[in-house]
Amino acid sequence: MSILSVDGKMDKGKLVKELLIPVVGGMVTGMIATKNAKEIYSKLKKPDYAPPSWVFPVVWTGLYATMGLANYRVSMKKKPTATANTLYDVQLGLNFLWSFLFFKWKLRGAAFAEIALLLGMITLTTYQYYQKDKIAGRIMVPYVIWVAYALQLNYSMWKLNK
Repeated sequence: MSILSVDGKMDKGKLVKELLIPVVGGMVTGMIATKNAKEIYSKLKKPDYAPPSWVFPVVWTGLYATMGLANYRVSMKKKPTATANTLYDVQLGLNFLWSFLFFKWKLRGAAFAEIALLLGMITLTTYQYYQKDKIAGRIMVPYVIWVAYALQLNYSMWKLNK
């Protein structure tokens, strides 16, 4: 069984589209919102568990690809739901917004509140996806875990850099 095949079908065009939307969206957001992120990040007081800056683009590229794959799998189901689609779109928009709040606008407290909302939306999306396609739901779990970690990291950096 291929992870790219859903109910015995595969749509390469749809797969590419669903992968490219979050990956390219994340890259464009990164270029606009986090232009000086490495420099900003290096100057912030960070907790001991903060990773080096190079980790973020590597992890995020993988997460964007997996969320796109999960969305592809759900969209290939016979009865995709508006709820799952809306939750996915909202969490993706919130994901892109966070970079602006934290890096470009330096609103770390607002970024913390926003990432808490983001985590809730990702969790709801993951639940909806799991109801539609168990593999899609499982694919989203690393994203939930990473954003939970990022939530704690955001909180710590907000408090350390007041």
